[in-house]
Amino acid sequence: MRNLNYIAIEGPIGVGKTSLAKLLSKRLSAKLVLEKFEDNPFLSEFYDDPARFAFQTQLFFLLQRYQQQQDIRQVDMFHNLLISDYMFIKDRLFASLNLDDKEMNLYDSIANMMERNVINPDLIIYLQADTSILMKNIDKRARDFENNISYDYINALNEIYTEYFFRYNDTPLVIINTNNIDFVNNADDLNQVIEYIGQPVSGTKFFNPSASL
Repeated sequence: MRNLNYIAIEGPIGVGKTSLAKLLSKRLSAKLVLEKFEDNPFLSEFYDDPARFAFQTQLFFLLQRYQQQQDIRQVDMFHNLLISDYMFIKDRLFASLNLDDKEMNLYDSIANMMERNVINPDLIIYLQADTSILMKNIDKRARDFENNISYDYINALNEIYTEYFFRYNDTPLVIINTNNIDFVNNADDLNQVIEYIGQPVSGTKFFNPSASL
């Protein structure tokens, strides 16, 4: 693994961000920073009634993630590799999908101030998957608060992620198509991913691995 201090893994719901972050942190002896989505008291209500609970849900996540980002600033990343299963900007992607215009204007006024104090990762790993695969993964993990999540919502979110990372150029970026691999249950697939992200990255690189036999 080349000299990296901070890796963030991104992608839509159900793509395997947390699983990969945990596997990489174990393999690379890195400090792990995970989203605490289960702490959001509005999340299950949001999936039941998005219009009513979207703003509360987004604001809670924004404040929670900002606090985590401030904690990250205290980590000595010159001596400790840090791996996170999200990047701070993700909250804005969800907000753009979930909030109406007035709510988004208020959200922006808060988020813009916070983003000035956020550290950019040295590398972003963006995990891609077809919406049908995301839905299968969501069903498989059977989280209670995701029971009412719809195909249309995940598909819209998937499109927002695709559009955002198509234009992304702030930091080195590796885009991995996960449709044909299972890095959780197949060690060879995980090794493929680790070997690829260990290569030098300048700009954006695309990795489209095939499933191991």
